[in-house]
Amino acid sequence: MLHPGDAIPHRRRVLYIILLGALTALGPFTIDLYLPAFPVLESDFQTTSAAIQLTLTGTMIGFAVGQLVVGPLSDKVGRRIPLISVTALHVLASVAAAVAPDLLLLGGARVVMGIGAAAGGVVAMAIVRDLFGGRRLVVMLSRLALVSGVAPVAAPLIGSWLLGIMPWRGIFVVLAGYGVVMLLSAVLFIPETLPKERRHERGTTTAWQRYRSVLSDRVFLGVLVIGGMTFSGLFSYLSASPFLFQETHGLNAQQYGWLFAANSVGVVLGVQAASRLAARFGPQWVLAFSTAVLLLSGTAIIVLDQLGLGFWGTVIPLFVFMTACGFSFPCVQVLALDRHGKAAGTAASILGASNNGIAAIISPVVGLISVGAGITATTMASVMVGCAVVGILALWLIVRPRTVGMLTP
Repeated sequence: MLHPGDAIPHRRRVLYIILLGALTALGPFTIDLYLPAFPVLESDFQTTSAAIQLTLTGTMIGFAVGQLVVGPLSDKVGRRIPLISVTALHVLASVAAAVAPDLLLLGGARVVMGIGAAAGGVVAMAIVRDLFGGRRLVVMLSRLALVSGVAPVAAPLIGSWLLGIMPWRGIFVVLAGYGVVMLLSAVLFIPETLPKERRHERGTTTAWQRYRSVLSDRVFLGVLVIGGMTFSGLFSYLSASPFLFQETHGLNAQQYGWLFAANSVGVVLGVQAASRLAARFGPQWVLAFSTAVLLLSGTAIIVLDQLGLGFWGTVIPLFVFMTACGFSFPCVQVLALDRHGKAAGTAASILGASNNGIAAIISPVVGLISVGAGITATTMASVMVGCAVVGILALWLIVRPRTVGMLTP
């Protein structure tokens, strides 16, 4: 038995996948569930689309900061205490967002919601790394990557459905309920996977030692850039799409949600294919393929939009872009965590914080460069292409795939 998880019965392993997947999804749902309500919020608060997008940016910044705190803390005191306490904070902030009387207070509540949602994804990845390694780690992380990849594109579908039966404030009540369910699940079903003796192993006693160990790894640093650029491309689309597809192309909230559902199929296909290919050929070579496809599909959106091919000229290459994102997600996680089992919480927190922090900074660029002319497929895809170029450079100049070894059995 190489890893503790090898002794876990299959049924218990399935339960862990379900619960940890649901915890991982709390972050994306917190960020994206209210996206279909952007035009409604703009109207209710009598403000601009850029101001509404800043509430998304604030959530992602809170999510990034929360992960930087929760990850190292979970390496020091164990997984359960940070998970339970921060998830409880999410519930309180969700209630505050539901009753916020103005945009400033809503934005503040969204920042705290981001902090509260941070524990789910970080601790879930750390728990998986506590229990598994090698190729089985690829399989388990691919399941979490499937959730973290599908949730951002499925959440607006659910949000659009909720918006059809309740006012926008009800969406935050639903998020509060989701947080309560996750809080109870963490208390009742998720064990402590980091025993006290492993929290004080030599070289990983202090937060500084853990950060130094992780950040001195060249491959990890390159993967941080690739993950951040992939998420930035994804969130550039997410933040721009409510205005592009509902205002420019005339989709209603429900049609907009179904568009997201279609794109989630691409993410699912990409994640499932990547988990098999990464175990066989190595995650670094799957990233070489996926980053190239991100660049080509983003460029195709610009070219087809300039040729005037309209809705379908955007949607078809966008589906390819989302599929390439699905290929990237599990490979980034595996390369980041497989090398840092003793500091899994710290590694997961840095990865998650960089993904969301970089995306929080870059995704509003679409709105800023569209001021006056409105958001178009070209302005959206220009940011996506720029992110893909940086990701490709990071792969070949920093990670250097030929220098990365194959995964252990």
